[in-house]
Amino acid sequence: MPSPAPNSSASYGERVDFVIELARRLHAYGTTAQRIEGAITAVAHKLRLECEPWSNPTGMILTFSDPARRPGEADITRVIRLPLGENDLHRLSETDRIAEDVLVGRLDLAQALAAMRALDTLPTRRARALQVFGFGLAATAIAGLLRLPWLDIVVAGCNGLMIGLLVLLAELRPRLREGFEAVAALLASMVAVLVASFIAPLNQNTVIIASLIVLLPGMALTNAVNELTSGHLVSGTARFSGAVTTVMKLAVGAIIALYLCELLGLQPQVRAMRPQPGWMEWLSLAMASFAFAVLFRADIRDYPKVMAAAATGYLVARFGGMAFGSPAGIFLAALLMTVAGNAFARWWHRPGALIRVPGIIMLVPGSVSLRGLLDLLQQQDIVVGQGAVLAVLNILLALIAGLLFGNLLLAARRNL
Repeated sequence: MPSPAPNSSASYGERVDFVIELARRLHAYGTTAQRIEGAITAVAHKLRLECEPWSNPTGMILTFSDPARRPGEADITRVIRLPLGENDLHRLSETDRIAEDVLVGRLDLAQALAAMRALDTLPTRRARALQVFGFGLAATAIAGLLRLPWLDIVVAGCNGLMIGLLVLLAELRPRLREGFEAVAALLASMVAVLVASFIAPLNQNTVIIASLIVLLPGMALTNAVNELTSGHLVSGTARFSGAVTTVMKLAVGAIIALYLCELLGLQPQVRAMRPQPGWMEWLSLAMASFAFAVLFRADIRDYPKVMAAAATGYLVARFGGMAFGSPAGIFLAALLMTVAGNAFARWWHRPGALIRVPGIIMLVPGSVSLRGLLDLLQQQDIVVGQGAVLAVLNILLALIAGLLFGNLLLAARRNL
């Protein structure tokens, strides 16, 4: 039983309010169900609360009781409806720091709640512009990693910037959010087809996928299977369904654009060329690592860690795959980044997500799932669809195996 925290003498209501606020924020910043529940249970025990949390991708149920009173005398149950969480490494790190300060007595509960709420400042124009730039840079970098021709890279980058602007517009227009992925895919695909029809040939599907790379739910698919393997069946099933729905929205938007262009009589010129030299991959890897540090909203001081983690994960998967086969490379990368994240959390007392999340982001199967669905819809060939499903399963199994065995090699003493 963990020793009680200094703030365990605060009123029952204050302790409950703090734990609820902590849970809301961990959910909002993209934490998976098993990690939220583990973190909340540990904090509640130190505050002398009994808490039974239940988390899913769109809400939580938290039941509290006071061990000092008879069962049922002071029970509190909160049902909280929440939007899908998004990775925000800076706010996650700050929330973790505030919770640690509460547990060691550096902050009382009122100060901690005020510090958490101070994190809710609206993003500045500079921060919004940086996010849009991150979308464009990520799309450009992925096209570069694939060694596409210069025109393909430029088209993907421009599409990425357009999607970043569309994200800002969706924040102001709630009605756009429901069909946002389909609209983004439609616009990106339309631009690719127009360029291929009137300017020069493109690697059409590959450019579309690179343009949409930030919207692909590869991390959601990985988290879903991770939750399923940890026994969180409802949360894992819901997250998996949401990820599949996102892929379908993206595919529908792309197919509508291709169909409209066909009705208009456009004839895009499609080619398969990878003409870039080897140094382009290294430059693109640096750009992609920086882009994901921006998109994950890391604090500027953590940029080197996040970038190093993203680059290391990719390189281990790349060279491990060349030596032992692609699934083995992905397994080794996931294993290494899980161990590194757990070590970082254990010895530096900061969230392991700063290392783990960017470390596997370029390994997740989002692009494979979308490419397979596009090929299936375009060719109307079930064999193509079966191949895509097998490819996604291979990647997911390798990732999950790496995560599981990484946690076995070095146990995580912290849930974040």
